[in-house]
Amino acid sequence: MPRERRSLMSWDDLHTLFVRHSKEIANALRRRGVTPENAADLTQEAFLRLLAAGRPNNAKCDNPRAFLFRASRNLHIDQIRRERHVRQVALTDAEFEAIPDGLPSPETMIFDRQRLAISAAALQELPERTRRAFEMHHLGDKGIAAVAQELGVSTTRTWVLIRGAYCHVRDRLREAEG
Repeated sequence: MPRERRSLMSWDDLHTLFVRHSKEIANALRRRGVTPENAADLTQEAFLRLLAAGRPNNAKCDNPRAFLFRASRNLHIDQIRRERHVRQVALTDAEFEAIPDGLPSPETMIFDRQRLAISAAALQELPERTRRAFEMHHLGDKGIAAVAQELGVSTTRTWVLIRGAYCHVRDRLREAEG
């Protein structure tokens, strides 16, 4: 393909750019020692950068192919720099398997969802003003004085409403555990 034609290629036609240049960009990265999977990831990231950049106002930068090569090269350099700062530890398969998963178990997730549903149902059983006071304080992060002012009641009465709502929800949860 003649050089003039490449520089005139539209920035808007991302699909055509990908079809024409993704393999050569990935191959250039592989020649730099990047694994095939990582080269594919860096190539896609370069195209995302192109998409995010849009068409620049600067006439000097009218070569999307050059932009893609530069972006992929810079992404690779950034990745190398990040990897230098990350401490790597060699683990055996058994050590790797022993790393605890930070996610809750499926049973815990179901249990928590059930408790949340019970709590939501318990809040719906409350009188409107009591429920609003509780929601504003616990879910809206408002202080007692702000809730009292919005509801037009004293701070003491507001505290009684919130405590009553809390006790009602707690009692419903205890009944469910039953």
